[in-house]
Amino acid sequence: MKKKYTLIAVIAAALFSAAFVYAAEAGKSVVVAKADLKWKAMGNGIEAAPVSGDMDKGPSRFFLKYPVGLVTPMHHHTANHYVTLVSGSITLTVSGKDYRLGPGSYFMLADRAGHIAKVEGNEPAVFFIQAEAPWDVVMAK
Repeated sequence: MKKKYTLIAVIAAALFSAAFVYAAEAGKSVVVAKADLKWKAMGNGIEAAPVSGDMDKGPSRFFLKYPVGLVTPMHHHTANHYVTLVSGSITLTVSGKDYRLGPGSYFMLADRAGHIAKVEGNEPAVFFIQAEAPWDVVMAK
């Protein structure tokens, strides 16, 4: 019986979260041409271009650009996030396993999954990210 109530609570929380995001976006179309992206420096040559939401305060969608040769230290993000690699190539290490990813590749990281990203080749890696909560970077200890 306890499992049943736990499952109901989890489903209700998921539906509430989805409804909140949907309500925040309802009735609002967003169109941003590549030339109109407003890139801001995030440190270490990394840049972000927000397209909806507020990266610092809640759910958001944004582009993230890593420079050629960047290797991130092991880190995680508090927010579950959904990522599409738009351009460039990376090796993503998650749970000790390497994934070689190119344009069009997708990954989702949840539950503060620790990871390392290494930009491969001679062009920056550009990602499109949908974060479910404020965006942060928490370095591994």
